[in-house]
Order: sequence, then C-alpha cells, then structure tokens
Amino acid sequence: MPWRKPAVSSNHVDGHPFFRFCQTALADIRAQGRYRQFTPLARLADRYPLYEQPETAPTPSTPACPEDREVVVWSSNDYLGMGVEPVVVEAAIRAIHEHGAGAGGTRNIAGTSPVHTALEAELADLHGKEAGLLFGSGYVSNQASLQTILTSMPGWICFSDRLNHASMIAGIKGARGSSTVIFEHNDLADLEARLAAAPKDAPKLIAFESVYSMDGDISDIAGTCALARKYGAMTYLDEVHAVGLYGAQGGGVSQRDGVADQVDIIEGTLAKGFGVHGGYITASSNIVEYLRLTASGFIFTTALPPAVVAAALASVKQVRKDNWRRERIFERVDTFRAKLRAAGVPFNMTPSHIVPIPVGDARRCRELSDRLLNDYGMYTTPINYPTVPRGMERLRLTPGPRHTDAMMDEMVAALSHLLRVNDLADASAVAMA
Repeated sequence: MPWRKPAVSSNHVDGHPFFRFCQTALADIRAQGRYRQFTPLARLADRYPLYEQPETAPTPSTPACPEDREVVVWSSNDYLGMGVEPVVVEAAIRAIHEHGAGAGGTRNIAGTSPVHTALEAELADLHGKEAGLLFGSGYVSNQASLQTILTSMPGWICFSDRLNHASMIAGIKGARGSSTVIFEHNDLADLEARLAAAPKDAPKLIAFESVYSMDGDISDIAGTCALARKYGAMTYLDEVHAVGLYGAQGGGVSQRDGVADQVDIIEGTLAKGFGVHGGYITASSNIVEYLRLTASGFIFTTALPPAVVAAALASVKQVRKDNWRRERIFERVDTFRAKLRAAGVPFNMTPSHIVPIPVGDARRCRELSDRLLNDYGMYTTPINYPTVPRGMERLRLTPGPRHTDAMMDEMVAALSHLLRVNDLADASAVAMA
C-alpha cells in the first residue's frame, strides 16, 4: 500500500495559550506595519547585481508582478560581488567533485578536511593572529565564542556597546554567572567611567564592532584598546561588515588603522565581503584551542561543507591580492552619494560603505520598498524594529562595484519621486487634521 501523507491538524494545540499568543502577536506586528515577508529573488550569477523575480501569487502587500522580470538589488551584503566571481565558483565546483556535497558531520566525528585547516590558517594570517577557528555562521561564531569565554571563569564582566549585533547580545546573555555593563554607543568616555567603576580584580571583556551595519558608523578601535590596557580588559572585535573591504588586504578596520595586533580576538564572516558563507574567530593559539575544545556551538554543529570552505578560501586569497576591489567599491559609494546629494534625496552620511535613507515610519518604509520593487524593478530592504529602534526606520542601500552609473541614476530618480510623493501626502494629511 503506498504511503500517504497524514492529514495536517493543529487541533491538539489550538487551545494552548501559546497558540493564542502567536495570533495576537502576529496581528500586532501587521498593525504596526512591520510584518516581514520574504521577497522571491534568484540571483543571476553572470549579471549581478541583477536578480530574477519569478512569478508569484499576489498578496495584500505585494501585488502580482510580470513573470520572471529582472530586478536590480541594492541591499545585498555580498559587498564585493565575490559570491559570483568565477575563481570562487570554480573552487566550489572542484571541491564538490573531490569531496562531495557535505562534510559528513562535526569535525570531531567525521574528521577535518585539509581545506578547513587551510582556510583557518589563511584567516589567522589575514588578521595577524596565531590561529583561527571556523563556525557555521557569523552569528554562531559570536554567540558561541562570547558565551564560552564569559562562562570560563567566575566573575567575568562584559562591557558591551549598546548597538552590538543580536548575535553578540545572545552570547553575552547566555553566559550565566557573568555580569554585563552596557556602555553608550561609540562613547569612550562612558566606557572608561564604567571600567573605572568596576572591581579591579574582576576579569573584564570589551565587546564591540568595527562597522555598525545599520548606522554605518565606525568605532575607535585604537581608543578602545587603549582603555582595555589601562583597565586590564580583553578586547573582542566584530569585523563582520568590514572584512574584505577595509585594510591593505581586507583585514578590516583594525588592519586599516594598524591596530589589529592590539585586539585580542577578531571575529568575522565569510558571507559578506568574501561572498560565501560561515563565520570565524582569530586569536592567540591558546584562546582558539580553548574555544575549539569547549564551545558547544562549535563541537555540536556539523562542519561547513568542503565546497563552501574551498570557495571561501579562494575568495579570501583573491580579495587579499586585489586592492582595486576596495578602491572600486568606495568610488561607487562616493559617486552614489554625490548623485543623491545633487538630487536632494536625504541620506545619512557615514564613514563607511553603507548608505542609509531615513524614513522614520515602519509602514511607510515597507511601502517605499514595495513601490521601488513593483514600480521600478529595484529592491532595497526596509529596515524596521527590532533591527533598529522605532522611529529610526530606514532603507539601507549598499552600492557595490557592479552598480553602474545608469543603475544609480534610476535609483536616485525613483527615490526622488517616491519621497516627494510621500512628503506631499504627509503634508496633506497634516493640513486636513
């Protein structure tokens, strides 16, 4: 008798309070205009940043679109487009033929592929550290490393920047027995005051980022490290949105500023500037070995597939050699900002490659994103709470080396029109109130 899929029924949970909670919470999220929907987009490797938007059924917030039309994506974190570079793609294909599609288990159970070891050595060399350790993602590398460090000894105090990424917060919160002191964002005076007030003999860790991905600002790494030395603290730096883009070889802002050797632990990702997937930390060999042997997020997670690791290794090597890629992205960012400025389109000026367009309202932000996609064939992610505080909603644009002047002109014209229309509508609403 052939197998039949059983009928789906949720009657056994309908009466549970969590079922009712979900209904209420989802209704509230929709009412606030911050309900998030996935946008079906298929990247065209040979034409990036062009994507293909397949035919989809219409929804209340996303009307039906023409079948399989092309869309210019403006919000990808594959900042340099390395995920579609032939040398990277070919490395992945070779590794699949040689090693298969998966890793076969954790590195303790299934063994360690030489390509994993080679990538860890490459990343350690990139950051000027003794050793490196790969994790399944940048989120996991932050969560697992911070939690493991902060539960290693009694009395840890973690000094955490107020705008640290959710993955860092998850690791810090999960470290039972440690204490957390939150200092104001990029405020070294506030950090020093809090360090000075802490017990002198307590083990201390300062956790912060180099480039903050939503606001696009950059921390004072040298100043933070100086405070760490003064008060006997370790430093943990998240370079996720900087690796590949900053520094002579793409080692991040710490490399650019010549202070990587002053940072105790540098964490990064292979999924943004390097365009592939995975996370990592680099540090002294003792710290890396301790995390390798004790971090549950490493021990109990299947290793990255060899094809992913081989692609990442090829990407890191290529990016380290090609300084023109870094020059190109910042030339594109400067050109785009100049076009926005000339057209009078508001944007937040930042010292990084990130171009935020302030909106300030969740529903309006979603509507602007939908209009750009549906009317103009351009996609940019609406950034709403909880990623940013309420009232700080924005569109987050990341111009890359492959965004042409023509693409920029089209985006600027669309933003100019849509923001003007929205401003007029807002003014009319105020006048009628």
